[in-house]
Amino acid sequence: MHTFYTPDIKSNFLTLSESESKHCIKVLRLNIGDKVLLIDGKGKQYTAEITDNHPKKCSVKIINVQQKKSRKNFKLHIAIAPTKNISRFEFFSEKAAEIGTDAIIPFTSRYSERKTLKTERIEKVIISATKQSKAFFKPDLYEIISFDELIKTNFNGEKYIAHCYNSDTKRHIKEIYKKGKDVLILIGPEGDFSKNEIQQALLQGFKEISVSESRLRTETAGIVACQIIDFINS
Repeated sequence: MHTFYTPDIKSNFLTLSESESKHCIKVLRLNIGDKVLLIDGKGKQYTAEITDNHPKKCSVKIINVQQKKSRKNFKLHIAIAPTKNISRFEFFSEKAAEIGTDAIIPFTSRYSERKTLKTERIEKVIISATKQSKAFFKPDLYEIISFDELIKTNFNGEKYIAHCYNSDTKRHIKEIYKKGKDVLILIGPEGDFSKNEIQQALLQGFKEISVSESRLRTETAGIVACQIIDFINS
């Protein structure tokens, strides 16, 4: 069945958004009586039947509900500096959604080459990836914030900052992360964090980590970090 994102389901009868209606009727050419899968990104999936094939206001009737009671027993938040080439950040967001990240927090730091971000476009990428993977939960996407704001944000869990400098206290994430722990991981821009930023993060309770023996691109490091945490918790 084809999957559609419907975040505000309040009854067994509903109308898809204009963009989802167009995709359903004009692109996929589905018709009255066809079955579709609806996801709300909050833990439920629905099987529904098309009752009106209007290309802008497609109506459906829910015939079955499958609910996942809760998220995973841990929360994974990735704070990552948007890349100069926005397609690379979109690629990260897509893969993070597929893996099952709980939140994506874009931020700016000293060596950031991109200072602004159109979150509407990134949100569409995340929704598409959530639909494609038939996930029960959609990652939350935050508005872009500064590094200083980020490290002072209250987070009840493990806090890591990944960087490429040599350090006697830096360890690979798989050596220190414990299964089931909530975790916030900071991934820096193409030019890495500044040494002063790393020190400021350590003062706020972050621990230095690496995610690979190789020097990775920003988006690759973010994906690898997501995958390592997911694997440890599997």
